[in-house]
Amino acid sequence: MAENRNGLTRVAFIGSECYPFIKTGGLGDVMYALPRALIKQGCEVRVIMPYYRCIPEKYKEMTTYKGNFMMDLCMDGRQFYVGIMEAEKDGVIYDFIDNREFFDWGNPYTGLWEDIPKYCFFSKAALAILNYMEWIPDVVHCHDWQAGLVPVYMRTLFAGTPIGEARSVLTIHNLRFQGICGIPHMKYWTGLPDYLFDYPVFKQNDDDANMFKAGLAFADRITTVSETYAEEIQTMFYGEGLNDHLWYHRTKLSGIVNGIDVEQWDAAADKLLTETYTADDVIEKKKLNKRALQEKLGLDVDDNKFVIGLISRLTDQKGLDLVNAVFERMLNEETQVVILGTGDPRYEGSFRYYESVHKGSVCAYIQYNEALAHQIYASSDALLVPSLFEPCGLTQLIAMRYGTVPIVRETGGLKDTVEPYNVETDEGNGFTFDRYEADLLLDAVERARDLFFDERGSWNAMVMRDMEKDVSWENSAGKYLKLYEELKG
Repeated sequence: MAENRNGLTRVAFIGSECYPFIKTGGLGDVMYALPRALIKQGCEVRVIMPYYRCIPEKYKEMTTYKGNFMMDLCMDGRQFYVGIMEAEKDGVIYDFIDNREFFDWGNPYTGLWEDIPKYCFFSKAALAILNYMEWIPDVVHCHDWQAGLVPVYMRTLFAGTPIGEARSVLTIHNLRFQGICGIPHMKYWTGLPDYLFDYPVFKQNDDDANMFKAGLAFADRITTVSETYAEEIQTMFYGEGLNDHLWYHRTKLSGIVNGIDVEQWDAAADKLLTETYTADDVIEKKKLNKRALQEKLGLDVDDNKFVIGLISRLTDQKGLDLVNAVFERMLNEETQVVILGTGDPRYEGSFRYYESVHKGSVCAYIQYNEALAHQIYASSDALLVPSLFEPCGLTQLIAMRYGTVPIVRETGGLKDTVEPYNVETDEGNGFTFDRYEADLLLDAVERARDLFFDERGSWNAMVMRDMEKDVSWENSAGKYLKLYEELKG
């Protein structure tokens, strides 16, 4: 391995998206925030991602050309251009892989038939540019199925090269997406030998190969974005067909819960709010934000309403069938509900219907609006997150940061980050329910509402506890750094 003269732990992050350059979900947030947190803890970090055409021009203008080479990829040895564009931001080096054939059309994800070749190329090129630049990390940290081939290539085609001496970590952000296609298609584009396409590595069934499965088999360590999700995905219900595979590799599997960017989500400095606030004045300032939100959205202006926020993709995964089942019972003369998001037309339609028949008590804002999201976090009394499954979840962390009490189902990161309120000890930072049942969701909402109206002192104390809870990346980054150092030996 090339000598690391300054003694710092070197980490290369490889993933398909990264805020602010391109982001479609939580993966983009992690690829942005975790490297910045690791820099503060004394790491050297590079982030490697595709140079998509859809990256905004203002970010492309930050990049400089660093070189190019030709790389063979497929079973027949086809050659492809690999260009390197580089930028630096907040101490993190970003290396973009440029190839118009793969990245100059469409959005990051189009369809598996096109995406499999794209991310085969990306995974191999990411390792090739590290060798080309002679910047050899101690650990290659790859993310989700799009980078799943990286650990496989490191131990096969790149064995005996400098990058082949590094260790690998593969993080599962959402196991539902795996990179599955027909075996001949995968064989051709990976250029990997036949013996890998058996059940221990690529083979999914008689006809299909699974890119994520192969990466999990070859990675030195596997992480997920919460401890509970790491346990859940070893079961049939949550394992998305890979539960036995993950159970087999359980000794190298662990969970590290995500944090959030506490500079982006900061009630004391958020210019999108009517009134900024801290834990010291949250109780009074939250009322001012609530009034402003009620006026803006056409709700009845009343400090004494219990306002429930729901900021979500409107899909089955988010538990919205439970919300639909109890919505009319959840809503009473003391309660208002604000929904922000887009998704499944049946949920969009049902929430619009509730707004039409409950004017002044319900607002369904069926589109995404970043400024409004900040205002809902700051103005709501509670945030509802009743997910069927949730690998980590960020909305409950943001809610706590804004003094908004989370009401969540005990799954994945929701279970790991929300301690259920205990009436006897007056402890906890939210309200939870375990089984995926609508009546249990309703019970959790009613317990929260009862505390809000009947024991306001206890409610206010919980609000302040939530604001003071450390939800930053600092703790998580420390756990990742410890993992990297263990791998370094």
